[in-house]
Amino acid sequence: MNAFFHHFAFEFRTGIRNKQLLLMNYLFPLGFYLMMGFVMAEINPLFREDIIPAMVVFAVLAATLLGIPDPLVNARENGIFRSYKINGIPSTSILIIPALTTILHLVIVATIITASAPLLFDAPLPLNWLNYVLIFIALAFACVGISVLIGVVSPSSRMTVLWSQLVFVPSMMLGGLMLPYSMLPEVAGKIAQLLPATQAMNAFNGLAMGKVADFSPWGSVIVLFISGMLAFGLAVFLFSWDSRNTVRRGHPSLAFLVLLPYIAGIFLLS
Repeated sequence: MNAFFHHFAFEFRTGIRNKQLLLMNYLFPLGFYLMMGFVMAEINPLFREDIIPAMVVFAVLAATLLGIPDPLVNARENGIFRSYKINGIPSTSILIIPALTTILHLVIVATIITASAPLLFDAPLPLNWLNYVLIFIALAFACVGISVLIGVVSPSSRMTVLWSQLVFVPSMMLGGLMLPYSMLPEVAGKIAQLLPATQAMNAFNGLAMGKVADFSPWGSVIVLFISGMLAFGLAVFLFSWDSRNTVRRGHPSLAFLVLLPYIAGIFLLS
């Protein structure tokens, strides 16, 4: 346990000292939040009503999808995982610690956004703080799970960029951050439900911000938690200590099973 906390503290400090992680954890999400607040809120005053949940969702997506997978792949490629194995560090710790440190960074960023948005942009605060925190945890859990899974199955840094962008870019376009879910065509709406961002915005609107949800908000929370658990389970199962290992416990394509909760949600949530 002492070794776990030392590893956790080291990873947390790395998230501040490492320029790339500092960019993804803090500078990029907070810079984008300020830009959207000063520009988008002037163009579309209604955006002020969504700026807190939308920018919190953006911060989670940026820190997890763009910040977690690449260091995992680089550590595996550089033989760092082999040294961990020799020293008896379990694979679960290798996957859980980056996830926990990223969530801790996100708590700080989400607090800054939530506290400053009413002062800077006259944004409304959440009406139900308990649900607001619960949805944030569910979203962060789902996104770090997917990000860790991408890091485990990607054979190279280039592939982490591809897989991460396949989630990040559609989330920006269809996830309800810029365009309300209700304005999407029916087919695009069904595709959007495959994204954690859509589920989180739906839950924020229905359970925390006092707005009307487009489909079951509690169902969205459940989908996010189940997705996170499934993603971590698949990551542990598919984990490889060394890129030169010729034997794996499962094919990387099994990672697509993480979509099952979202696919079920399309048919079950209304």
